[in-house]
Amino acid sequence: MANKLRLGIPKGSLQDATIALFKRAGWNVYADGRSYFPSIDDSEIECMLIRAQEMARYVDHGVLDAGLTGIDWVVESGLVLESVTSLTYAKQSRRKVRWVLAVPESSGFEKAEDLEGKIIATELVETTKRYFAGKGVSVKVEFSWGATEVKPPMLADAIVEVTETGSSLKANHLKIIDTVTESETHLIASKTTLADPWKKQKIDQIATMLRGAIDAQSQVGLMLNVKRADLDAVLAVLPALNSPTVSELRDSEWVAVNTIVEERVARDVIPRLKAAGGAGIVEYPLNKVVL
Repeated sequence: MANKLRLGIPKGSLQDATIALFKRAGWNVYADGRSYFPSIDDSEIECMLIRAQEMARYVDHGVLDAGLTGIDWVVESGLVLESVTSLTYAKQSRRKVRWVLAVPESSGFEKAEDLEGKIIATELVETTKRYFAGKGVSVKVEFSWGATEVKPPMLADAIVEVTETGSSLKANHLKIIDTVTESETHLIASKTTLADPWKKQKIDQIATMLRGAIDAQSQVGLMLNVKRADLDAVLAVLPALNSPTVSELRDSEWVAVNTIVEERVARDVIPRLKAAGGAGIVEYPLNKVVL
């Protein structure tokens, strides 16, 4: 029987972003809206769509060999699993999400201590209990099945909810008074799975390629030609990931320089490279950066 890795893909808000990440990493995942078993163009992987909240449980039970989920849900589960790599991406952005304590704008609550004896609605029950216990504040934490933002003030006094931008909270007239925890997506596996040499190698392959795709998103490549006499001036401009690659050209008076920079600084670096003597400057996108 051929080796197979059973991989959990998060169903819901992270699903599309995760499938897009796999595409950039080199795998095409095809999810039919009616099926919980997406196809993938790798005969060694079997995919299953699982809610991020339940991923840790099924990895721990051995139903899945590995899965992608927020580290918040792993901590919430209380299970001991291995994080193979962290992957900072979310539904709308490439940054960590926050679980925040939010209250009605008109409530007068300004800090967690103001909520003594109050009702807090959240999906992240255990983490929220630990947060308030750590502050010595006694509250009643109730599990929320969804639409948590609409519960204050009638159904709860405050909420602990996940947010990327805070726009949904503002739309529901809520204000953030504290951050309970931050989270990002992790590729997780059990110790039992990682003890299998083939499965560990396959998971490491996936982790390397996903990590490379993530790291490439914020970076671009630059290549240019420069006269040897101007090389030091050009190199002084470059904030390189590592030392730039300098290659010989047919004309011995010139060399080629290739490097990687953060996309956000390219607009400032390119004019300075030109002023320092760079010529034929080309900026190009990157699919993966594997360190």
